[in-house]
Amino acid sequence: MANAISKFKRYIDTLDEVYKVASVTSVLDGNNRLVRMGANANEIIIPKMTMDGLADYSRENGYVSGDVTLTNETVVFNYERGRSFTVDAMDDEETAGVAFGQLSAEFVRTKAAPEIDAFRFAQYAGTEGITVVSKNITDASETLDALIAAQNAMDEAEVSAETRILFVTPTLYNGVMNIDTTKSKAVLDSFAQIVKVPQSRFFTAINLFDGSTDGETAGHFAKAENGADINFMIVEKSAAIQYQKHLVSKVVTPEENQVSDAWKFFYRSYGIADVYENKVSGIYLHHAEA
Repeated sequence: MANAISKFKRYIDTLDEVYKVASVTSVLDGNNRLVRMGANANEIIIPKMTMDGLADYSRENGYVSGDVTLTNETVVFNYERGRSFTVDAMDDEETAGVAFGQLSAEFVRTKAAPEIDAFRFAQYAGTEGITVVSKNITDASETLDALIAAQNAMDEAEVSAETRILFVTPTLYNGVMNIDTTKSKAVLDSFAQIVKVPQSRFFTAINLFDGSTDGETAGHFAKAENGADINFMIVEKSAAIQYQKHLVSKVVTPEENQVSDAWKFFYRSYGIADVYENKVSGIYLHHAEA
């Protein structure tokens, strides 16, 4: 049985890689070395820096002293979801390993990653102080004009252009690509990265189903009644507070399972999606009219 557990652990180690491939927002994951755990288990502490600007230089007294303040802000994880799965015991442990590997990868790809993306986009979209434009887009030229307006707004706000990531629906992106002009190419090339986001996970607000209430037993998420389809969102990477932990907390063997002759697998997703309050200008949201 120890060999079987070892096989399962190897599959568990690949879940993070599956998540990064399946999740369109994984490009915004922060540097975990810059944070530390808070006093409570559901908190992390993030560094924030403020400093004074330039002052007059005196040929008699030299430099005017300025202040640099490095503070730590405690933020609370706002996403915690999980599921357990059961796979019947099999005579061949290798077959059982393959079954779990397929189960876990498919779950992350089709259920976990889309929900995590949808949650993050909705969180960023609902942040007070970001730039929000509500307008329907009907053709590629309107998309191009909207992107130019967004770039102008972020340029005027002095948002770093080197780390701006454009999240856009495939339909709008392909429309702009089909224009195939010097203007469209220049606009698209001005982004550090472009990520196509399926409309099915691109909303300003969502509902997370709890998995136990009548009508919500299937879990997952859906577009909220007051939500709108997002056309595109531009995120300057340092504006997002995004940290995610993925783990299968435990594997129960058929011998240990007191309910059935089956392997029991537990999957948990725990993380945070937020925006630095002094960097809200780094988020630009363009959505369809609700």
